[in-house]
Amino acid sequence: MSTRYLPEGLPAPAQEPIAQPYWEGTRVSRLVVQKCNGCGKHQWGPEWICHRCHSFDLGWAEVAPRGRIYSWQRPHHPVHPALNGHGPYLVVLVELPEADGIRMVGNLLGDPMQEVTIGAEVEAVFEPHDAATPPYTLVQWRLVK
Repeated sequence: MSTRYLPEGLPAPAQEPIAQPYWEGTRVSRLVVQKCNGCGKHQWGPEWICHRCHSFDLGWAEVAPRGRIYSWQRPHHPVHPALNGHGPYLVVLVELPEADGIRMVGNLLGDPMQEVTIGAEVEAVFEPHDAATPPYTLVQWRLVK
């Protein structure tokens, strides 16, 4: 199965400077998230302050690209003109238990009409968009078999 899920023509995601380590990690198939140097907890999305202890001393750490489905939805409508004719699709909220339970959003690969189970184990799939300006890689998810 191809790791290509989305069609060409979508706008590149905003790659804000605060999230640069995340985007650099995705380009080499690594899942990198913020980790507080004060309390040692992971967090997502990137912020200038720790969500838990309010420290400004934040770093980045590679985490296991595996988690479980916390929530999901099956949109049937396109949210961008490039998605016309590409629905329905599955969007999942994935909880990363090995990273203090942080949650990330992505698409669930496979049949868009498949049964989705809360708690199902998933693993990251890194989807490169090398022809985009700037090039980027998205994190998608697939069920662990």
